[in-house]
Amino acid sequence: MAKRDYYDVLGVARGASSDEIKRAYRGKAKSLHPDLNPDCKVSETEFKEVNEAYECLKDPQRKAAYDRFGHAAFEGGGAGFNGFGGRGGHGDFGAAFADVFEDLFGEFTGARAGGRSRATRGQDLRYDLRVTLEEAWRGVEKTITVPGATACSACNGTGAEGAVEPTTCPTCAGMGKVRASQGFFTVERSCPTCGGNGHIVKNPCKSCAGAGRVAQDRSLSVVIPAGVESGTRIRLAGEGEAGMRGGPAGDLYIFVEVREHPIFMRDGRTLACQVPVGMTTAALGGEVEVPTIEGGRSRVKVPAGSQTGRQMRLRGKGMPPLRHGAGLTGDFGDMVIELVVETPVNLTARQKELLREFDGIAADNHPQTASFFSKIKTFWDGLGA
Repeated sequence: MAKRDYYDVLGVARGASSDEIKRAYRGKAKSLHPDLNPDCKVSETEFKEVNEAYECLKDPQRKAAYDRFGHAAFEGGGAGFNGFGGRGGHGDFGAAFADVFEDLFGEFTGARAGGRSRATRGQDLRYDLRVTLEEAWRGVEKTITVPGATACSACNGTGAEGAVEPTTCPTCAGMGKVRASQGFFTVERSCPTCGGNGHIVKNPCKSCAGAGRVAQDRSLSVVIPAGVESGTRIRLAGEGEAGMRGGPAGDLYIFVEVREHPIFMRDGRTLACQVPVGMTTAALGGEVEVPTIEGGRSRVKVPAGSQTGRQMRLRGKGMPPLRHGAGLTGDFGDMVIELVVETPVNLTARQKELLREFDGIAADNHPQTASFFSKIKTFWDGLGA
């Protein structure tokens, strides 16, 4: 049976670029692979044809010979090729499909062919930063010390003495892995010569022992925006650990925690504050002075007859929204003031006598007390019935 034209097998035109040939091969190899078409002889035969065509057309020298002489270029041992790279015409399904897998997913595993450097991205770092509520209100710039690893200055991150570029591993040709075919499958493992790095450092740098980075603390200036809350995360790109053998640095993530305040309690942009008032002020009315988060003071009127738990609101005296400056007063939250009526202690004999006289006033002056005893009377009357 005459062989089909390789370009027809892959479905590309003569003169197609190497990228076009590769895309066509990947599509057909995926759809025809025996693992996806079990017990299908037609797919198996076509899969062999696709691999044979690609093995020829992907190589510039073989492609040139085929374009000039056709299949005759490889018959009778011509050019030393048999269409399967010396595999005897049977086709290595596992190796072929591994090539497709590597082309599709190599960027995720870092195992693309071509001797690409085995540089590794540095790890991301986390830093927990505590700020006061006042700092969260106005925003603050902090200087922090970050432990980690930085690129070795002696070898410029290459890991080699004198900043000499590492040599490509002869065992894996820079891929960092080796293959062993077992039937239809191909098993891959890290290269035993380079340990999966793809390159060999003949003379490791004495400063970093060939790692390309050294442990070193760094001082960074971090701007904490006004309005941050506990759990706010700030990302500093490229400020994490240095990469291995010249790889890119990771990122630094700062997690902010706002400390508890001795006076104010926070709920989003609202601040709450409990303010003690004397019994006389609560009964007759008056004013109390309360602190504000910016360090000032405000005077608040206490209505006559106020009870513990009564709340009053100061507009715009709360927290700013996140990522806004402290000058945007219209966006600030409120401050809620809760009154706590204090009972006098350590009274003199005369003061106690006056309080007893006051306690003898008609119950009408104590509406809550009158209401309470009225409910008790109704309850007892119900039991007697």
